[in-house]
Amino acid sequence: MERGVTLTLSGILDKCREICEDPDFRAAIKWKEEQPGRKVVGCFPVYTPVEVIHACGLLPVGVMGAGNLIEIDRSDSLIQSFICSIIRSTTELGLTGRLDFMDAIYFTSICDAARNLSGVWRMKFPDLLVEYIHFPQNMTSKYVVDYYRNELDRLKSNLERLTGRQVGEEQLRESIALFNRYRNLLEEIYSIKREKPWLISSEEAYAIMRATTSLPVEESNAMLQEVLDSLSDREARPRDGIRIIIEGAFCEQPPLEMLKAIEEAGAFIVDDDFLVGWRWFKGDVPLDGDPLTNLADSYISRSVYSSVRHYGNRPRDKELVDKFHRSRAEGVIFCPAKFCEPALFDYVIYKETMEKEGIPYLAMEFEEKMEVFEGIRSQVETFAESLLFFA
Repeated sequence: MERGVTLTLSGILDKCREICEDPDFRAAIKWKEEQPGRKVVGCFPVYTPVEVIHACGLLPVGVMGAGNLIEIDRSDSLIQSFICSIIRSTTELGLTGRLDFMDAIYFTSICDAARNLSGVWRMKFPDLLVEYIHFPQNMTSKYVVDYYRNELDRLKSNLERLTGRQVGEEQLRESIALFNRYRNLLEEIYSIKREKPWLISSEEAYAIMRATTSLPVEESNAMLQEVLDSLSDREARPRDGIRIIIEGAFCEQPPLEMLKAIEEAGAFIVDDDFLVGWRWFKGDVPLDGDPLTNLADSYISRSVYSSVRHYGNRPRDKELVDKFHRSRAEGVIFCPAKFCEPALFDYVIYKETMEKEGIPYLAMEFEEKMEVFEGIRSQVETFAESLLFFA
């Protein structure tokens, strides 16, 4: 997104789609080259503490695979074919030099494959700072906040060594405030999707949100505000469609064409778990007190539910039911990536709960390399008809 240039909503959407469909990360590279000394940190899904990266003066950039934009070739020598597409295509991005502009990359404990990917990258890219974030697992321990606060401090110290400058509490607070604003703006867009889903399609909303993962948060906030201002004047005729939630696509991201096919089949996606790590907290992270402690406590007590972290006594299936009713949805489409073990494990629990609650659901898998979506469209059309005519 060009700074200082005002675009129409159509122009913003075109720019966002261009960023989404660029496996060479030209938007992030442009930011880095604008001033000497700038550095970039890649953030593998699901959640990364981007506030710490930003406070250290670096640009956090989402590294979420390459969709169907590149061929998988070199990574096959390192990653088994039965591993999910995002692991393989992200490695392909690295092996083909598309991530050479990055100065560090963060991996997390999404699953066994993602956990082990950090080791693969340390071996293949010895000049890159490769971090593995040790998120807390025992959420009921009295030491859990202190544990994660120490982990955040470790990450900050490593970035300080990378940049050669110290970061104080005020810089952390400023970054936290910017990302609080960012999440609030995203929530406003999701509120429009829930209240007037015909006003902005899920394909459009996703493209906007995905583009922000390659832009500075200051620029993202300005763009999101422009989108909201433009939507208030957008003319769109209300139309009928079933209201559904997408669940299970929290890591590997579905192709834009798939979202379009779902909505063309007669479904409004009124809520989802796409890019959930970039809207991780429910409510603002507090600004008073120690910033790292506030981030750690927010991870424990304010984060959204997800298949990739433990919650103590907070069952995820009940959280899904709450989201279903809060969104006034009529059905759930459980849509995990192929070979996604955390999502498939949770599906067993979700399925049982949805049947007990009488919530209609459809289950279907996707993968990055999908290029034909007629099967998806047919399944959703059948699901929509069953809700409309047999409810």
